[in-house]
Amino acid sequence: MNDMREGVKNCCQHHCKWVKVIFAVVIVIIVVSMFSCGHEGYGDKNVAKNTITVTGKAEKMVKPDIATVTMGVNEEAKTVGAAQDKATTKINATMEALKALGVDTDKDVKTTNYSIYPRYDYVKTTGPVDYYPYGGKQVLAAYVVTQSLEVKIRDLTKAGDILSKVGTIGLNDIGGLQFSVDKEDAVKDEIRGEAISDGKANAKTLAKELGVKLGKLVSYTEGGNYPIYARVDMVSSAMGGGEAKIAPVIATGENKITSNVTLVYEIR
Repeated sequence: MNDMREGVKNCCQHHCKWVKVIFAVVIVIIVVSMFSCGHEGYGDKNVAKNTITVTGKAEKMVKPDIATVTMGVNEEAKTVGAAQDKATTKINATMEALKALGVDTDKDVKTTNYSIYPRYDYVKTTGPVDYYPYGGKQVLAAYVVTQSLEVKIRDLTKAGDILSKVGTIGLNDIGGLQFSVDKEDAVKDEIRGEAISDGKANAKTLAKELGVKLGKLVSYTEGGNYPIYARVDMVSSAMGGGEAKIAPVIATGENKITSNVTLVYEIR
């Protein structure tokens, strides 16, 4: 009986030993397979490439064909309704004037702000100091209604007349006159090729200075293609009361539109 038990024990120990060996071999095979799969098919792709990065730039001065200006009212009264009536009267008159001067109010006029808020005055009191510890109190003075419009003027020959007209209506917040180009994307497309050519020339020059040869182009990015707008800062405090005898001359100047590209080349 003891011999049988000893035989079974030896058999189990022998079996366990082989199980451990087989398990270890399987682990080694898995690790080797993972390593091989991670590198299979890559070849030279894993070898770091030497590169240089250059930029190219092109720009063009363009005469703007759109003027954008903000205009609005800031009216107050003892009641909200009265303040709204005053503001609405002036805004409606402005819309009619813009239409008469050729502005497409459905397409080129946008309300950018409409707000109503109370305005308080600080009034000193004659009562006991402990009742009003700061010697005064806030008293409602009026309700304020503000409405602002953003207007695009596509016929720049009428810009001066428009600004003059809305001033006589009584708008008391006019400013931010800015000029832009309607088809900026077309201009960017036109000068992008020049920017790329400039980048290629810069790459050849740099490679020569470094004593290396250019390989293939491996990366291209484009960014920073933002126009520099002509802008005129102006503020009107017109409160109405009479037609302006002379419309202001609005000088548009020119806008600078740029194209910037980045090129990355392999070198050898």
